[in-house]
Amino acid sequence: MALSVEKFDTVSFLLMATLLLSSSFRTAEAKSEEDAAKCSATGAGECRNKAKALRLNYIAIACILAASMIGVCSPLFTNAIPALHPDKDLFILVKAFASGVIIATGFMHVMPDSWNDLTSPCLPESPWRVFPFTPFITMVSAYLTMMMDTFAMSFYVKNLSSTGGNGEASSEIGDNSEKVEDGNAMGSRNGCGHGHGHGHGQVIALVLGNKESLLLEKRVIAQVLELGIVVHSVVIGLSMGASDNYCTIRPLIAAMCFHQLFEGMGLGGCITQAEYGFKMKAILAFFFSVTTPAGIIMGILMQQVYKENSPTALIVVGVLNAVSAGLLIYMALVDVLAAEFKGPKLQKNIKLQSFCYVVALMGTGLMSLMAKWA
Repeated sequence: MALSVEKFDTVSFLLMATLLLSSSFRTAEAKSEEDAAKCSATGAGECRNKAKALRLNYIAIACILAASMIGVCSPLFTNAIPALHPDKDLFILVKAFASGVIIATGFMHVMPDSWNDLTSPCLPESPWRVFPFTPFITMVSAYLTMMMDTFAMSFYVKNLSSTGGNGEASSEIGDNSEKVEDGNAMGSRNGCGHGHGHGHGQVIALVLGNKESLLLEKRVIAQVLELGIVVHSVVIGLSMGASDNYCTIRPLIAAMCFHQLFEGMGLGGCITQAEYGFKMKAILAFFFSVTTPAGIIMGILMQQVYKENSPTALIVVGVLNAVSAGLLIYMALVDVLAAEFKGPKLQKNIKLQSFCYVVALMGTGLMSLMAKWA
């Protein structure tokens, strides 16, 4: 009798295991079929309408262009608005808020987008879902940004020191640095990558004069920061323009206007403190302002060719986003915020330093909240 009960239990166990295995296989098969259907989808759905999406994209081009121009140009006209002059407290507070926006852009928008692209079910499981490519590429990008930052500085220092600071290579810096009465006045501005708050600023100050070294560092930082912003702006614009999902585009317009406005203020602050001539300021402001609208136009033109779920598009966009995230995070934290907070002005004014932390966290929080819609 006991033997029969044992046989019955064994048979029951085997039947249950067989049922569970077959059920899991069916679930996995159904999921793979669903993923395959998503990857091969041609755009059917209640939110898919090319005409409506195209109208919204045209609105997006105008709104984002206007927001970008206002954001990046407002710090450039500090003579017309004395309260926004680089040595005023309001300028530092606005720049801290904008830096918080840039940090949140890297962590909360660009990195998650890259993760979603590089772990998409439309890509082969090996290697894309076996190895965490997004954080790895972001980490490598941060290292490469630091290398580009320091090597560019070394290159300029070598050129300037070889001319004794009097040659053609240093003429522009020398001319612009005369705008500052003395080294302490430059220091009080707490610029992007201030020499007291950033390691290589102190080193090059030994080779060049204090004014030239600080100004040179700010110029390198402004150009590298612009590079990171331009890369992710083109990617965002391309994805937006190529999409025919008007339900996605509508909230993206408001989010992108907010993003471009305050990111532009952060970049504009760095350009202002770099004390470029009018021509260079105009070039940097122009490229920042037009990259996202240009990306949208490219996306509209490529709608017939560009498929957002194709393996090639997913890999290219995912890698570019990860690279951009590493660049933005490094620049915003190391060359902008850390340099600002370690500068003499904030170090001597704890109250202002505390306010800067609050507004930087506000910028980060608001931009993080935008991740709910975009």
